[in-house]
Amino acid sequence: MDSNISSLDKSRWLYLSGVWLIYFVFGLMMFSLAPVVSVIIEDLAITSTQMGSILGAWPLIYIIMAIPCGAFVDRAGLKLSLFFAALIMALSGLLRALSYDYSTMFFSVALFGIGGPLISIGAPKLIADYFVGKERGLAMGIYITGPAFGSIFALSTTNSIFMPIFENDWRGVIILFSFFVFLSSVIWIYLSKGIQIKNSEQNKFNILRQLIIYWNLIKLRNVQILLLMSVCIFFYSHGLFNWLPEILRMKNMTLTQAGYWASLPTFVGIIGSILIPRIATPDRRMYIFFILILSAIASTILLLFDWLPVLSVGLILQGISRATLMTIAILILMESPGVKAEHMGAAGGLFFTFAEIGGVLGPLLMGKILDISGNFDLSLIFMTIITALLILFFLYLNYNNKNYTYRN
Repeated sequence: MDSNISSLDKSRWLYLSGVWLIYFVFGLMMFSLAPVVSVIIEDLAITSTQMGSILGAWPLIYIIMAIPCGAFVDRAGLKLSLFFAALIMALSGLLRALSYDYSTMFFSVALFGIGGPLISIGAPKLIADYFVGKERGLAMGIYITGPAFGSIFALSTTNSIFMPIFENDWRGVIILFSFFVFLSSVIWIYLSKGIQIKNSEQNKFNILRQLIIYWNLIKLRNVQILLLMSVCIFFYSHGLFNWLPEILRMKNMTLTQAGYWASLPTFVGIIGSILIPRIATPDRRMYIFFILILSAIASTILLLFDWLPVLSVGLILQGISRATLMTIAILILMESPGVKAEHMGAAGGLFFTFAEIGGVLGPLLMGKILDISGNFDLSLIFMTIITALLILFFLYLNYNNKNYTYRN
């Protein structure tokens, strides 16, 4: 879609609100298990390593499905893609509530990995199609608050409100959340009625043409560096966030207290998600990206401490970095030389395919280290090493950008 035409489309903010809603329930369902990890481990009689693999199940499928889903988003259009995303996520939630052992829970969470990429790839594509200039950064900042609010809702209400209502039955809570996800699909169809469903010959899927698009993208040096960075970013965000309530619970907090404190990074992240992408103009973007990387490293170190004031600073830094590292990385990807707006679905597919390698390994390795050591200290030290790698990738990315500017 021509960016000049799309920027004049008054319905773009309505579409953005629909995407925000689906991203809200995405965050809600993605972190619906985190507040009740210990309850599920006991109910299903599984180990922390198995629970870690369950938490990483959907990113595992995501890796396989991200590129096909990116192609699907480019060909089928945003309206159908996001509708199917919500339906699949709702089904995943329903099956979680019906799970009775490790295998059935793993499968139900893995199903989320089909719906997840449709929304996380579709949302940036909508931004690329309908927003330009400063509005693009603002729109990115707004929609990325969706999963943040969804996760806050899950973390702050599960143990304090819904578990008591359902007499401590975690399955009833998950069913309720699944209904919220289904409802979002209906609302999206209404809000997106102005978006035309693609049905022309030129939009039919062509595997050879799609492979050429992926090959041309992956040859770009900026894309290569950002793909590697995405692995570390998601290792950090998925690993830390999925286990954060348990990390805090092991610091002598109750489940309810841990849920409230675990929502602090997300609350802070919402503010950062709105403000930081908007001020991250091209001339400042790399500098801000580097500050966010340093914040991520500092947060993992500070979470080693039990003293609440120090721990709070760690949680705040975690919220700022976790919420915006991915956003800034996608903005850099979106505006990298050679990445066209009409190929943003494919570029997003590549980005999230690599990113979810970290999304799988983060929760899994943290659970494994917990089984071995009995606490999260070694996990947090390992997490610090992973985030420190981002500095090396950043230096390479910055050098490549300067070198490209010099040549042109």
